[in-house]
Amino acid sequence: MKIINKINHRNNWLKKPIFSHQYQHWLTDNGSLTARLQQRYTDFSVKKVSLKYAKPLHDEAALLRHPMYKHALIRDVMLMGNYESVVFAHSVLPHAALRGAWNKLGRLGNKPLGATLFANPKVKRTPLAFKKLSRIHPLYQCASKHLPQAPTFLWARRSIFSLHTSHKKYANILVTEIFLPPILQLNCLNK
Repeated sequence: MKIINKINHRNNWLKKPIFSHQYQHWLTDNGSLTARLQQRYTDFSVKKVSLKYAKPLHDEAALLRHPMYKHALIRDVMLMGNYESVVFAHSVLPHAALRGAWNKLGRLGNKPLGATLFANPKVKRTPLAFKKLSRIHPLYQCASKHLPQAPTFLWARRSIFSLHTSHKKYANILVTEIFLPPILQLNCLNK
């Protein structure tokens, strides 16, 4: 039983980013991260890392109420500020979410997902959840591949975006944003 509790504790996401220090204002901002980065950086871009059908992580599937055995479209991109990686964004888009109003989400390419989500007033967002990712977390491993030096940990936040489709049905996607150390460099200069 203790082993199961340890595993569950490692998968827990927090309601508040405790001891996130310099990252806190980035983590807790409820607005569009894309819009904030576009304001912060003179040259903002999105670089596609991967787009594939795969099984989501266990806690992602549970949060989306997505069957563990089913694949979803997994989109990983790097948000670039002045040609430097500042955020690794990981999105889980179940098949049901790729129909109707969101049918083009799987074909965004190098366009920011956030711009599409925040442009639609019918899209609802769950409260943000936070996690200090350690080196053993799969998302830490994906994000740190794109850094010249791997940090001890990385802060992440995630939330579900929902769009009411029809007859009490909702299309849900999960977006996780992992903040990379270079995001703090320009932030310190601009205060």
